[in-house]
Amino acid sequence: MKKGLVSIVIVNWNGMKWLHGCFTSLHTQDYKQFEIIFVDNNSDDISCEWVKKHYPKTTIIQNSENVGFSNANNIGYQKTKGEYILFLNNDVKVTEAFLSELVKEMAEDASVGGAQSKILLMDKPDTLDSIGAFLTPTGFLYHYGFGQKDIKKFDRRICLYTAKGACMLFRKQVLDAVLVDGNVFDPSYFAYFEETDLCHRIWLSGYSIIYVHASVVFHKMGATSSSMNSAFIQYHSFKNRISSYLKNLGIKALLMIVPIHVFLCIGFALYSFLRGRLQFSWSIIKAILWNIRNCKKTLQMRRYIQAHIRSMSDELLFRKIMRYPRISYYVSFVRDRKL
Repeated sequence: MKKGLVSIVIVNWNGMKWLHGCFTSLHTQDYKQFEIIFVDNNSDDISCEWVKKHYPKTTIIQNSENVGFSNANNIGYQKTKGEYILFLNNDVKVTEAFLSELVKEMAEDASVGGAQSKILLMDKPDTLDSIGAFLTPTGFLYHYGFGQKDIKKFDRRICLYTAKGACMLFRKQVLDAVLVDGNVFDPSYFAYFEETDLCHRIWLSGYSIIYVHASVVFHKMGATSSSMNSAFIQYHSFKNRISSYLKNLGIKALLMIVPIHVFLCIGFALYSFLRGRLQFSWSIIKAILWNIRNCKKTLQMRRYIQAHIRSMSDELLFRKIMRYPRISYYVSFVRDRKL
């Protein structure tokens, strides 16, 4: 297997307690052709000092403010030199062969643009955090395997609509081909759904996204988001999801999926209001209003994506990435507020 350089981009915000596990595991895994770009979002802990002391070969970028997960990754991407780019959360521990397995799959199949590891819960290592997600006709994602035991049926290669941002590898040449305004991730997406927006563009460009079961990592799910307000999280999640579909879907699919999705969002906001979750309800309405106010910019980006990136029809794409989950799936997510 060709040992191409892998550039690992890690965004950090007050994540000192996770860095020892993350960096130690990275430096003991068996793929040695890598560099690390550590992007700190103005942490007030000793993260940067610790990395400088213990891993001095790391490229460290210190932002003067918290620019968000998406834009921090964009900043880190500008410093990468690798043939492959790995976006990795700071609260992840990797296994010995995780990177070798990812690179091997991509090196053997030129049609693959991106790949995700099997992501297990750090606190429940026999349980899946994620093996990626699929699109549904409602616009909400179907998170395959989420929270399930890691059993044999998940040990196979799967084409995904979207990888999960905790650990995902891409070819740099593919990322360069799907940049919009020079960015990998939409900078207006402070956090959440940015990886799905990127993966959608990669699919449109003619490449696939896959799940590599032999590449295993452990994720402390919600380590960063636990310090964020729930309404703040949901605002960005709903806002970015609507925006992504407006940019990436073809006209026919857009007219079918987006009205249904917005209708369900309003229904979910009303349900939350009646349940006394006023902040949560308002966050969804704000997300819809943001998309109305920013429609002009979104449509400019849409025109570029449809004219310069798209080479695959939605009809063909949906055969690969669309799933039709049962109503019970949506009910469980409404109940747990994980839509």
